[in-house]
Amino acid sequence: MSVFARPQAERETDLLAALTELTAHHRERCEPYDRILSSLGVGSSFGSTAELPWLPVRMFKTHDLKSVPDDEVFKVLTSSGTTGAGASRIHLDKEAAAVQPRQLGATLREVLGGKRLPMLMVDTIGIIKNRRSFSARGAGVLGMANFGRNHVYALDEHDRPDVPAIKEFLARHGSEPFLIFGFTFMVWQYLYEVAREHDLDLSNGILIHSGGWKKLVDIAVDNAEFRRRFAEDTGLTRIHNYYGMIEQIGTVFLEGPSGNSLYCPDFADVIIRDPDTWEEQPVGVPGVIEVLSTLPRSYPGHVLLTEDLGVVHGVDDGDWPGKRFSVLGRLPRAEARGCSDTFSGAVA
Repeated sequence: MSVFARPQAERETDLLAALTELTAHHRERCEPYDRILSSLGVGSSFGSTAELPWLPVRMFKTHDLKSVPDDEVFKVLTSSGTTGAGASRIHLDKEAAAVQPRQLGATLREVLGGKRLPMLMVDTIGIIKNRRSFSARGAGVLGMANFGRNHVYALDEHDRPDVPAIKEFLARHGSEPFLIFGFTFMVWQYLYEVAREHDLDLSNGILIHSGGWKKLVDIAVDNAEFRRRFAEDTGLTRIHNYYGMIEQIGTVFLEGPSGNSLYCPDFADVIIRDPDTWEEQPVGVPGVIEVLSTLPRSYPGHVLLTEDLGVVHGVDDGDWPGKRFSVLGRLPRAEARGCSDTFSGAVA
């Protein structure tokens, strides 16, 4: 069953009920969260999803926010913040650790189909060595690995392109659909440039990628150019960017087949807010992205104000139902999340 099925009005009705219940759930189980909401005078009923109380995503860098007892914490995920505010710490119990990859899988099935495909990881296997406490990049790599088989890592242990390994993967699997995953600037630097140089055929690939646009913007490669060059030089046309964050792990907003917008799965949504009044912006007017998801039950991350700017392009008028939107960049002076741009490999 598709998770890109609900028209916006139906989605909002269902989300309002679920997120109101989640807000009460977290107030009861997370004392710091309840204190924050009480100090703001937040009540227990809300007229719309836009009225739900949000937390700034930065709170997870400065506060220990969890809705499960310490002895039920199964895994702690950490973001890779790059400056003073530190790293977010996201606490998962066993139930959350099971539900989130399941919902991620339901989201990705929309473009991958039901079968696990041979998988080329544009990364090094070293990124997933510590299985209890992952960086955001490591969590992304390990999470995506579940959706593939016959995994091959495109970088060697020294973070250099392993051209023979890539060629061998394509010789074995390149004549059938295969999955490619990586963070955006790494995909460009370590797959596109290698494929162009060695005349590799990626036409049967399906690329899932995210993050790391800043270094590409610096060399004048935006999303449209990224897609154009891959198509022209490697034959790769099935390309899906996604937007997500470790503070809402398991929820991703996926680029549709047309390639010009991100879409919300049925269990999630976005609201664009005016950075001065915090009111919801109309379609076509940029603002700060708020993300909503029914997945976070072990920590109060269900309604978060990000540090990203975005714009909704339309509602129920694109590849899939619901809002379609774009991420425009970071808020000025906001700390870079650093989920992929902390990569240690040299970028030419």
